[in-house]
Amino acid sequence: MFYRPAQGHGLPHDPFSAIVSPRPIGWISTRGKLGDNLAPYSFFNAAAYTPPQVVFSSLGAKEDRDGTKDSLAQIRESGVFCVNLVEPALVEVMNASTAPYPAGVDEFAACGIEKAECSEIDCPRVAQAPAALECRFVGEMPLLGMADVLVHAEVVGVHLREDCLTDGIYRPPGWVSRLGYRGDYATVTDTWELLRPRLK
Repeated sequence: MFYRPAQGHGLPHDPFSAIVSPRPIGWISTRGKLGDNLAPYSFFNAAAYTPPQVVFSSLGAKEDRDGTKDSLAQIRESGVFCVNLVEPALVEVMNASTAPYPAGVDEFAACGIEKAECSEIDCPRVAQAPAALECRFVGEMPLLGMADVLVHAEVVGVHLREDCLTDGIYRPPGWVSRLGYRGDYATVTDTWELLRPRLK
């Protein structure tokens, strides 16, 4: 099968997000004029090592946020945000935080998620997250879709839950990733080491 996205695929559901998967989930926490906010983003990834940088895409808009979504609106206000990573034990509350709450509703409180303060930035984080990345906003780039924006940030602080460190190696109890379609997820538990070859 071959299709041109502009002409449609003829399938029951768009396969694109299922093709480019698994993807890590960036559970983005922010603080703004209307309070604290928490929302997961499935188009998220690390972008560079030195300094460490991340990107995520905010897609679409809410009627009560003037052409964007709560997270991006508050990042524009504050210049900071936190990326909380998701483990299997947090999947249900992460999913609960996807509900279309009105602007100003604190998903931490609405979903019963324990909140902690960041260290380097004025922003909340998920207390039980296996890892959390404190980020300073670098810039944004408009994408081709209506109200679609790529957000770029530098990581200025890293929280690692102590029980996720084994002999100095970060090993959470499973990495939760987003697959495609409406509700497809995966837990990565089978890992192995594969070193790059060295030329003599």
